[in-house]
Amino acid sequence: MRDDRFFTLPVISLIAMSFMLGMSEFIVVGILPDIAEGLNVSLTTVGGLVSLFAFVYAPATPIGASISSRFERFRTLLFLAIVFLIGNIMCAFAVGYGMLVAARIVIALISGTTVAVSMTFADDVATPKNRTKFVAWVFSGFSIASVFGVPIGTSIANTFGWRWAFHVINVLTVALIVLMCVVLPKNHYGPKSRFLAQFFIFTEKRIWGGILAVVFAAAASYVFYTYLTPILEQEIGIPSQYISFALAAYGLACLASNLYGGKLGDRGRGVVPLVKGRPIYLIQAVFMVALPFAVLNPIIGCVVLLALGFLMYLQNTSSQVLYMDVAAATHPGSLNLASSFNSMSFNIGIALGSAVGGLVTDHIGMRWLGPFGAIFAVCAFLTAVWLNVDLKRREAARNK
Repeated sequence: MRDDRFFTLPVISLIAMSFMLGMSEFIVVGILPDIAEGLNVSLTTVGGLVSLFAFVYAPATPIGASISSRFERFRTLLFLAIVFLIGNIMCAFAVGYGMLVAARIVIALISGTTVAVSMTFADDVATPKNRTKFVAWVFSGFSIASVFGVPIGTSIANTFGWRWAFHVINVLTVALIVLMCVVLPKNHYGPKSRFLAQFFIFTEKRIWGGILAVVFAAAASYVFYTYLTPILEQEIGIPSQYISFALAAYGLACLASNLYGGKLGDRGRGVVPLVKGRPIYLIQAVFMVALPFAVLNPIIGCVVLLALGFLMYLQNTSSQVLYMDVAAATHPGSLNLASSFNSMSFNIGIALGSAVGGLVTDHIGMRWLGPFGAIFAVCAFLTAVWLNVDLKRREAARNK
């Protein structure tokens, strides 16, 4: 009989898996200057790792999720965790920038699929009333990594060198693999569908609306988030010894964003929660336009960054609800694929936003990242407006 408690060991292990993925993905943002100095490359070159990771992550995620639906779920997750470990070992022992690039590609290839497979455990490790809570907490693993993992990793890098941040990730990953082997349910095969047949879900307009909203919102955030540490140091003027605390505060705002996003995801089914969140994108745009002027005052600059951190993940659960509900109703054989869309879309946005952020930093200056992010936030708002129009049209057709 399934345990009615939410925080059981299986749930904790899956949240911990997303924590490790988040720590590995985001740690580069915290130790950007250390890697640049250690490998003797420029700051923007290392910043390109963020774009590269996302460019690989985005196409690999739906393909990996579709392939994974053909195999037993636990063994698939275990295989992905082992590949993740190998990639981080490569990061820790990278002898040059080229090897670090190869290592980040390895990790990016499996990260999105790992999240998608983790999501498919929902019905077996959580009760139906806790479904959106489970989704929110799995996504929150990334925010918890921002709160604790990235600042701690940054402190370790500052004290012992940037490679030790990856050594810590590797030790924790080994412990997590052992825990998952003990507590996760096994011998589960989901609904099977032909590989190409799963992609017919892309004929559904609501799926495209959800994807575009997430892409634009993530791009808006990552225009500036990729360069968060340099912004804190160079624009706001926070001393380097306090950067870890600043990153932890930002991570707390992101964690609150994910958890509150879980409540927003409970405001209906299908596209409804995302549509109701339209004002979030406009608020995000306003704060981003204010960012270049806010950083002139350290206190106001920090407040604006914390506000942007809280807005960053509010849509996560709502968009996941959209993908899963639409897939369940129209393409049930594509559930594994649909569960990957949020990670895929977010990383397309990361790639787009960090690339634009690099161009702005090189040609105009880091101070002006915010207004360019605001353009993407407005695009996300317009996409949500279109989804609302489509929703009303469908409701009118049903009521005829």
